[in-house]
Amino acid sequence: GIADGDINSLKDLDNLVIEDYPYAVDGLKIWFAIKKWVSDYCSFYYKTDGMVQEDPELQAWWKELREVGHGDKKDEPWWPKMQTREELIESCTIIIWLASAFHAAVNFGQYAYGGYSPSRPTGSRRFMPEKGTPEYTELANNPEKAFLKTITPQLTCLQGMTLVETLSQQSSEEVYLGTREDNWTTDKEPLSYFKAFHDRLAEIEDEITSMNEDGKWKNRVGPVKVPYTLLFPTGEVGLPGKGIPNSISI
Repeated sequence: GIADGDINSLKDLDNLVIEDYPYAVDGLKIWFAIKKWVSDYCSFYYKTDGMVQEDPELQAWWKELREVGHGDKKDEPWWPKMQTREELIESCTIIIWLASAFHAAVNFGQYAYGGYSPSRPTGSRRFMPEKGTPEYTELANNPEKAFLKTITPQLTCLQGMTLVETLSQQSSEEVYLGTREDNWTTDKEPLSYFKAFHDRLAEIEDEITSMNEDGKWKNRVGPVKVPYTLLFPTGEVGLPGKGIPNSISI
């Protein structure tokens, strides 16, 4: 049913407009792995759409999420009505994706890509120069000197570097996507579904490694030969530039 449709959708999405786009390629694989797991899990406990509609705790959670958590958007027409299994599966997949893989992709590479202030200054102290001004002449004649005048002073740069280093750290207590403590349920089917999710993520890790080592995909390593690993599911303590925690924690 839903899972088969996802597999077909993934095949269609294999033909990306930009094939050498690591975030899209890795991200789509992880998205559909999450959705397969969510679909299997939710379909086990909710056999029909009616069971979704009649679950008071689920409906109360969805009401609070819309009206309290996003009170300023509660009347928007695009909200799912949470009346079908498909709506439940799609909504849970989005939440899990945002709190795990999407956050990992934008967070854990901050120090590697932006820790060196001239590469990504935290602010600018000058306006863009206009033609006919001394500043514009300086920019034309000595762009490096003009650029250095725009970035923040040393102390502010150091503070910015410290912040992104802290945010990019992987904790020793991190629990990565597809892993969790034992005995979280006694239901055999969900345990088998989670095992399949774990195994699929392991396959994706191998695929990421293989693509990073394949010279065909130039954007996966870039001119400085730094492999793209931000969506590599497992990580390690420190600043590995990889690893997808189960959820956001600061």
